[in-house]
Amino acid sequence: MRQLTKAEEEVMQLLWQLEKANVAALIAELPEPKPAYNTVSTIVRILEDKGFVGHEKEGRGHLYFPLVKKSDYSHQSINQLVDNYFQGSFKSMVSFFMKKNDMGLSELESVLKEIKKMEDPLDGEKK
Repeated sequence: MRQLTKAEEEVMQLLWQLEKANVAALIAELPEPKPAYNTVSTIVRILEDKGFVGHEKEGRGHLYFPLVKKSDYSHQSINQLVDNYFQGSFKSMVSFFMKKNDMGLSELESVLKEIKKMEDPLDGEKK
């Protein structure tokens, strides 16, 4: 899966949220100053070329929808972050964020409890 630019990711976030939208609906959701119609239309076409977005005909226009799940893209992005900046070590990444955010032991314990909740108590597999 390819990495998205900041602008492409912003449009994808909207499509994941809206599920289906035309270019005008995407622009309406974007913050001020609003980009030009052609700019957003071009980004959507790039996302189609990259295989992230599909479309269906609606009148004279198109409704766009995500082909890639947000969770799949998030998973790939996190793995790429860990590989590129933390030599593939999640432990190094957690340690970095603990130090950077001045995370205390009680917060770390809370994170560990959340991770344990995600494990299936019957077979120990993650959900």
